[in-house]
Amino acid sequence: MPDVTKASHTSAAVPASVPDSAPAPRMPRGAPKGLPTLRTEPELLDPVDRKIIAELQGGFPLCERPYAAAAARLGLGVVDDDGEEELLLRLSALLDAGILTRFGPMFQIERIGGSFVLAAMRVPGKCWEEVVARVNALSEVAHNYRREHEFNLWFVLATETPQGIDAAIARIEAETGLPVYPFPKEREYFVEMKLKARL
Repeated sequence: MPDVTKASHTSAAVPASVPDSAPAPRMPRGAPKGLPTLRTEPELLDPVDRKIIAELQGGFPLCERPYAAAAARLGLGVVDDDGEEELLLRLSALLDAGILTRFGPMFQIERIGGSFVLAAMRVPGKCWEEVVARVNALSEVAHNYRREHEFNLWFVLATETPQGIDAAIARIEAETGLPVYPFPKEREYFVEMKLKARL
């Protein structure tokens, strides 16, 4: 079984922040580094949290106050009329508890001038922790996984420009002394993965 060594993408994929000009508060990003403590025991999720997870994996409102609109759709704030704040607090708690490892948008980065690439490394066991720490320190590393394979460290690089990929690879190689093997995509597939939270 793979060890997740950086926050992965297996959580609700919906917008996590709003434009700076909008009045809605920004969502915290959760713990971006290190191994998240995943707590998924059923008793930790009340019915409202389960509904939030089930409902917000797609179709997030695109409006001036998306969290207020999402809260209204979820039926939050009926009693105290502050559903937006309740939704933000609940999402923060889910992130802090490690139940969600990420809450944010999924972009087709090439359309906005950036680039993604899957990359792999052969990391000797004796320096595994040091290499993983150095790789995770780069903001361009979206997530990585340990695999039982000759190439035992796999990660995704995401950069603002295509040239940023080469720069990130060069930095990893310089800091670790190990080669990085990039695997640029040849064809794109859309796989919509939604995780069920039993209501």
